[in-house]
Amino acid sequence: MTLLIIVTFAVVYLGMAIGHLPRLKVDRTGIAMLGAIVLLVAGAVTEGAAIKAIDFPTLFILLGLMILSAQFALSGFYDWCAWRLANVPWRPEALLAAVVVVAGGLSALLANDVVVFAMTPLLCAGLRARGLDARPYLIALAGAANAGSAATVIGNPQNILIGQLGHLGFWRFLFACGVPAFLSLVIVYWVVARVWRGRLSDGQAPALVNRGEGPPDAPRAWQLSKGLIGVVVLLVAFTTAFPRDVAVLGIAGCMLVSRRFASRDMLGLVDWHLLALFAGLFILTGALADTGLPGQLVDQLAASGLALDRLPFLGAFSVLASNSIGNVPAVVLLMKVWAHPPEGALYALALFSTLAGNLLLPGSLANIITVERAAAVGVTLGFRDHARCGVPMTVLSLLLATVWLLAMGYIAAV
Repeated sequence: MTLLIIVTFAVVYLGMAIGHLPRLKVDRTGIAMLGAIVLLVAGAVTEGAAIKAIDFPTLFILLGLMILSAQFALSGFYDWCAWRLANVPWRPEALLAAVVVVAGGLSALLANDVVVFAMTPLLCAGLRARGLDARPYLIALAGAANAGSAATVIGNPQNILIGQLGHLGFWRFLFACGVPAFLSLVIVYWVVARVWRGRLSDGQAPALVNRGEGPPDAPRAWQLSKGLIGVVVLLVAFTTAFPRDVAVLGIAGCMLVSRRFASRDMLGLVDWHLLALFAGLFILTGALADTGLPGQLVDQLAASGLALDRLPFLGAFSVLASNSIGNVPAVVLLMKVWAHPPEGALYALALFSTLAGNLLLPGSLANIITVERAAAVGVTLGFRDHARCGVPMTVLSLLLATVWLLAMGYIAAV
């Protein structure tokens, strides 16, 4: 069975790197689920072992945050923010800065994937109505969402997993990662503004959209307040010893109790594909870990001087894995085989895996969501367009993060 587990694991992660199964319409989530199903059907993993391998507290936190974010989406807050950004009477450079600030700020407290999912279409419509090329603003939106999400333990799925398994406090995490995340937002703005300098005002004809379309309704005051109260309660709960998953689910339950929004609509905004992806990967990596091979590999790396908590490994692994199999699968894999990671190394992993996602389009789910949502409204953001900004913003962000982590003593250089 060990051979079957190894082969299945290799095929699944190769499929993750490609993004789909050749000649089949099976995406990353489907690949992960199929891999888990193969192991279960073949008897390589029992039902009990599969359930035990799944980290349900992490899934509960993700689910709760998605429902909390759905409260903001249904209140009209995201639509209103996107419209205001696209229609504020500022110069293109100031508008670009506003996109970075709003996307980064929202992503630090809410799931970055949901933020770009909600904001991309209306932002595109508003920019095109003004005759602006939406591409640099979309690059800034995705880049800022990734960079801003690196600041907190609830900013993105991989941080949630790292924080949950490493028992990292919200405010300690913010202190460790907040400064490089903020500096990365500055870098995102500077790089996009410089690469697209002189062309931020260039765009397609305003006639491509209906100028008669009015702005969306203002956010519903009570529903927005309800979401804000939920965020405040969440932050307070994270400073106590109360179980995080229970606290987040409790807040999500309060969001579902509504006279205006149907629970079906709120649950419809949950990214069930991401939750299924996590579950499948938990089963696969758990089965591989049970073979003992990953532990032996870790011991051999340490014996050769390439310890997991050192800068060379964390940096190389984060950049290569995040831009091949994706940062979420990469972190799930590493956390499964890393027995007792130091706290400082976990901060480094969170920063590196998140910031590395800006390098290329497949590097993060936020990038992919932005491209797909933009394409749905007629705006094409190509691989090369993104890479022209993604490569320099990632290199500079990772350099600053490395200097910060070394200066604060979170990781060792060698």
